[in-house]
Amino acid sequence: MNSPASITLTSPEETADLASRLSAHLAPGDIILLDGPIGSGKTHFARNLIQSALPVPEDVPSPTFTLVQVYDGEVGEIWHSDLYRLTSVDEIEELGLTGAFDTAICLVEWPDKLGPLQPASALLVQFHADPAAEETRHLTLTWSDPKWTEKLKRIA
Repeated sequence: MNSPASITLTSPEETADLASRLSAHLAPGDIILLDGPIGSGKTHFARNLIQSALPVPEDVPSPTFTLVQVYDGEVGEIWHSDLYRLTSVDEIEELGLTGAFDTAICLVEWPDKLGPLQPASALLVQFHADPAAEETRHLTLTWSDPKWTEKLKRIA
């Protein structure tokens, strides 16, 4: 596991910009795990990443109730999942998410619900709200797959 990288974003626009820049370097098989409490910015980040990867902009709702939303991006399918409501790892297999890990760009909110199915090749982005500044988010990025080192250098 690489040493974590820390990023402080002081506005929703900065969060959207980071997501958009990262989107330009993603390919099928890239998995981003979005971790943090409710309201910390996970869905805002995912929404902007997805919108910037679509050939034609479209509404990107939170998948809290549908569990998974699939989009046709410029370079392939993008799966956005919110596992908050899941109660068992078995439900993940039923969603088809583990198969999508190999063939699509996957964004997973509440990745702790993946349990042993959490892919080792994923980029983990942890979101922390700043209690002193309402719009500020502190992100911690960790990864073990060397491809993320290169992708993150390109967006720095």
